[in-house]
Amino acid sequence: MSDLNKLGLAEARDALRKGDTTSVELTEACLKAIDAADALNAFVHKTPEIAMERAKAADERIKAGEAPSMCGLPIGIKDLFCTKGVPSQAASKILEGFKPEYESTVSQKLADAGSVMLGKLNMDEFAMGSSNETSVYGNAVSPWRRGNDDAQLTPGGSSGGSASAVAADLCLAATGTDTGGSIRQPAAFTGTVGIKPTYGRCSRWGIVAFASSLDQAGPMTKSVRDAAIMLEAMCGHDPKDSTSAELTVPDFEAMLTGDIRGKKIGIPKEYRMDGMPGEIGKLWSDGAEMLKAAGAEIVDISLPHTKYALPAYYVIAPAEASSNLARYDGVRYGRRATLEAGDGITEMYEKTRAEGFGHEVQRRVMVGTYVLSAGFYDAYYNRARKVRTLIKKDFEDVFAAGVDAILTPATPSAAFGLGEMTEADPVQMYLNDVFTVTVNLAGLPGIAVPAGLDKQGLPLGLQLIGKPWEEGDLLNTAYALENAAGFVAKPQQWW
Repeated sequence: MSDLNKLGLAEARDALRKGDTTSVELTEACLKAIDAADALNAFVHKTPEIAMERAKAADERIKAGEAPSMCGLPIGIKDLFCTKGVPSQAASKILEGFKPEYESTVSQKLADAGSVMLGKLNMDEFAMGSSNETSVYGNAVSPWRRGNDDAQLTPGGSSGGSASAVAADLCLAATGTDTGGSIRQPAAFTGTVGIKPTYGRCSRWGIVAFASSLDQAGPMTKSVRDAAIMLEAMCGHDPKDSTSAELTVPDFEAMLTGDIRGKKIGIPKEYRMDGMPGEIGKLWSDGAEMLKAAGAEIVDISLPHTKYALPAYYVIAPAEASSNLARYDGVRYGRRATLEAGDGITEMYEKTRAEGFGHEVQRRVMVGTYVLSAGFYDAYYNRARKVRTLIKKDFEDVFAAGVDAILTPATPSAAFGLGEMTEADPVQMYLNDVFTVTVNLAGLPGIAVPAGLDKQGLPLGLQLIGKPWEEGDLLNTAYALENAAGFVAKPQQWW
C-alpha cells in the first residue's frame, strides 16, 4: 500500500487486521511525512524512537489477536498532555526543559490501547489563543492556501499543531483540548473533524491546566468514524480527577448508523450575528437542508443568553488561569530567571514570570487577577458565574422541549492569514470563539464537521451541539451530516 500516512484510523485499522500493512510501515510513512513538513511547524518534539518501539509492540499484539481498535495507529499528542520522559512545555518558555516523570491519563489510555505516539504537537501557549501565534515554538502553519496566494494561514488555535498535522496527513489523528473552542475552531479551519466531549467524559489528570472548569480533551481526526474510534479510547472514569464521570463508555463506532429520522435539530436565532459573512450563513442553511433531507425535523429555537457568553467566558477563563498559573514560580520545575546579587524570592518570581510567560498569557493572568481581586470579585467573577448558569439553563430548556441536537456555524469565517489579527486589538481574536464558548460554559459535547469550501477554496465547518453524555447520538448526527456534505477536499501540497 502506498501513501499509508493518508489513511484514516478506520481504514488503517482494517488494513492492519487484514495483514495488508504493519504498524511499523504505517509509522515509518508518518515519520517520513513529518520530517518533510518542517515548514508547517506542527510537530515540535519528535519521538521516532518511542514510535518505532510502540509500533513493533503493536504488530505483536495484532498478530496475537485481541488488539483494540487503536492498536498500531500512529497519532500526535498536543504539547499540553504530560508525556513521561518527553518534553511537555504547553508551548511556554516557563516550562523549558520540563520532562514529566508521569503520563497524563488520556495519553496513557491511548498508549494502553496500542496507539503509536509520533511526537508532541504545537499549540498556543497554555492553550490561550485562537490562531497558534502565541507559541514559544513559533507559529503553526495551515497546510491550506487561498487559491494561488502564498500567504501563510492559521490552522486555528489553540490545537493548531494538531489540526495542521491531521490535515496534512502527518499523522492519522491527534489529541486536542478545548477550553473555548480549541478543538472545534481549528478543525473547522482545516477541513478535519474535532469533538469536544461532555465535561468530565475524559480525565483532565496530567493535562496542563488553563481553566479547570472548562478544559476538556478530545480527538481531532479525518472523519466522524475516526473520531468515534479515538474518543472511545480516550474516555473513562479516572479516580485521579475529581471531575471525571463514573459512567460506562459506550461503543461510539457501533452507534454510527447514519439514521437520524425523527430527530429534532434546533437552529438558534441568536447565532445569526450581524456582519456574518454570506458564505457562513449559506453553509448553515445548506447544513440544515441536508439534515432535513436525511429525515430530521428542523426547528427554530432560542438561546437568549448567548450574547453574554463571550464576556462571561473571558472573565471566568482568565480568573481560573490566574489561579492555575500561580504554580509557575521558578522554584520547583521549568525555567528560572538569572538573578543578580541582592535579589530575593519576590524578584525571582517577578523575573521568572516576566521572562517565561508570553504577552497573551500575561494579559490573561492580569485580567484574571483583576476580576478576582477584593473590589471586583462580585462585579465581575460572581456575575459571570451567574450568567454561566443562565446559559446552561437555556440549553437545558431546549433539550427538555425535545430537541436532540443544535446546528450552528463552527466559526465566523474561514481561516485568516497569520499576522492578520494583530496584537493591537486582542478582542478581534477573541470574537473567533463566538460560536464555541457557550458549549464549554454549559459543559456540553460539541463537534465540528467540514461541510464545504469558501470562494477562495478554504474549508468551512458546521458545529453540532448535543445533550450531556450523549456523544454517541451526537456522533451519529454528525455522521449523517458528513455523508450528506460529502466533503473530500484536501490541501495541495506546497510544504
